[in-house]
Amino acid sequence: MELIALRTFVAVVEAGGILAAAGRLNTVQSNVTGRIRKLEDEFASELFQRKGRGLELAPAGRVLLDYARRMLELERQTLAAVRQVGECSGELRIGAMETFAALHLPQALKAVRSAHPKVELRVYTEPTARLVDKVLAHKLDAAFVAGPVVHPDLTFSEVVAEELVQVHATGCDPVRLPLILFREGCAYRTRALAWQRSIGHATADVMEFGTLDGILGCVSVGLGWTLMPRRIVEQSRQASELIITPVPDEIARVPTGLIRRHEVSPLRALQTLVEAFTPPQAWRQVA
Repeated sequence: MELIALRTFVAVVEAGGILAAAGRLNTVQSNVTGRIRKLEDEFASELFQRKGRGLELAPAGRVLLDYARRMLELERQTLAAVRQVGECSGELRIGAMETFAALHLPQALKAVRSAHPKVELRVYTEPTARLVDKVLAHKLDAAFVAGPVVHPDLTFSEVVAEELVQVHATGCDPVRLPLILFREGCAYRTRALAWQRSIGHATADVMEFGTLDGILGCVSVGLGWTLMPRRIVEQSRQASELIITPVPDEIARVPTGLIRRHEVSPLRALQTLVEAFTPPQAWRQVA
């Protein structure tokens, strides 16, 4: 069983078909088909089933997918670990919520860059739910998410506790305004909707944006209200136009931390990243 065949199999699953996977892998369609057939011969099992014009995983394929992702991740970790012995090089894939990336991540990344100049940093911003999925799928080495996160395959290490506050424009009544939120999967969104229901707001309308500036910009001109970390609001360029109102602690306090898979040994660059928020002994306690 070759790693290139497993990589091809995962690409077909993620791309949704043979042709799309061939484009992603920069190869021809016949190579992709050949590698999949070779895997099926080795396992003596069908990995995909036809469904209309597309493919869906057969039962054997669903079992293989998790193991294939683990093996490919182990290959990547092995390469990175061996490189670190001599040059401290490699790749570190970090995910973060947009608010965390804006407020906390720059200085921490600077510490990593200073300590590990040959490590290639890749940073992705997504809502918490998508970040959790990507860490579980080995697409990210770790991610900063809103917690707490309880999962048998993940370690959650709190690094900061954010205070969510209700935010609206001067002269506006939030009770009569729609919520303005990040898209589905955002932990703040879940809390905002719960808070809206608990206080009986007159409108249940929701406006969705993919960026922090989009949300605060619309709130600042009176188009709606939102829940946002206090520090984000106070440091925003719209701060003078916004009213901050505290909310109950069970809604307001959001532990924010780093998640990673249990079985993956942390790279030194990842340790440096966590230590930028917490002392080294704290990392050892939660690792």
